[in-house]
Amino acid sequence: MPDKTDLALRGQHLIAGTRTGGTETFVPAHGPARDFAVGTPALVGQACAAAEEAFWSYGYATRAERAAFLDTIADEIEARPDPIPFFGELGSVNPMFLLPGAVRARGAEIAGGWAGSLTMGAGQFCTNPGIAILIDGPDADAFTDAATEALKPVGAQVMPTGGIAVAYRAGRDRVAGTRGVREVLASMCDRRDATPYLFATTGREWLANHALGAEVFGPPGLIVRVADAAEMEAVARSLRGQLTCTLHLDAGDTALGQRLMPILERKAGRVPAHGFPTGVEVRDAMVHGGPYPASTNFGATSVGTLPIRRFLRPVSYQNLPGALLPEDLRG
Repeated sequence: MPDKTDLALRGQHLIAGTRTGGTETFVPAHGPARDFAVGTPALVGQACAAAEEAFWSYGYATRAERAAFLDTIADEIEARPDPIPFFGELGSVNPMFLLPGAVRARGAEIAGGWAGSLTMGAGQFCTNPGIAILIDGPDADAFTDAATEALKPVGAQVMPTGGIAVAYRAGRDRVAGTRGVREVLASMCDRRDATPYLFATTGREWLANHALGAEVFGPPGLIVRVADAAEMEAVARSLRGQLTCTLHLDAGDTALGQRLMPILERKAGRVPAHGFPTGVEVRDAMVHGGPYPASTNFGATSVGTLPIRRFLRPVSYQNLPGALLPEDLRG
């Protein structure tokens, strides 16, 4: 089985069965949009094999390595005579902030919902809530116990490729081997299977080790137990861009929620409350994107009615005679 050193991120294009290195240029197809080439079974097989190989490399990479790799691609795109717009999602841990009143009143219920959201689709949703942040104490103990019990019966789920499964286990081992991280729930998975794991750490350790904020593509959960509300705010400020940051709070948590909101709305494209971020509804108000590096364009979304704007460019027509205007603007 190859290790990470064998899987350096290298850009290549696979076009009609021919690989072109990232240092070379290629001319994209031109012509009416309805014209296309039909791929043969052999070419489709090649493309699938190339995608599998790419997943091995990309899955092993950290968020920083992915960002650097995609920056290189962006540089190549911008160097073209006519740059191609690029929109990408680089990863998100989608933290949940569990405020004291909510944990005290319904911690077990939240823990059960979190377990379901965490393991949905083998944990491969891009809005998978990988981290739960709450204040240390007896209520945190009860929440951890409830989450553990909810995750125990979850069986193995098959991941799409062997490369994704290997990357998941590598990420799991990285978290487990990090200083200050305690393994709460361990399971057994091999081949293409994924099973849940649960880890715990302190806010202090989290703030000292930014690697804990790197996404692990799969169903592991990390509980971050902070000393107090001030440390919870510090953890929120330490986050990089996210697709989502979720709040669970009761009426008595309003003051803390008000202090967190100005931080979270600058960290994420969506801030849900009283739920779990894996529920993404396709509607006008939905935002599925976020500040870099959650996505490469913090002003865009890939779900809802606004994504079309990624492919549009505004043009202003000033003092033009009506006959020169586009037909739908005349009159």
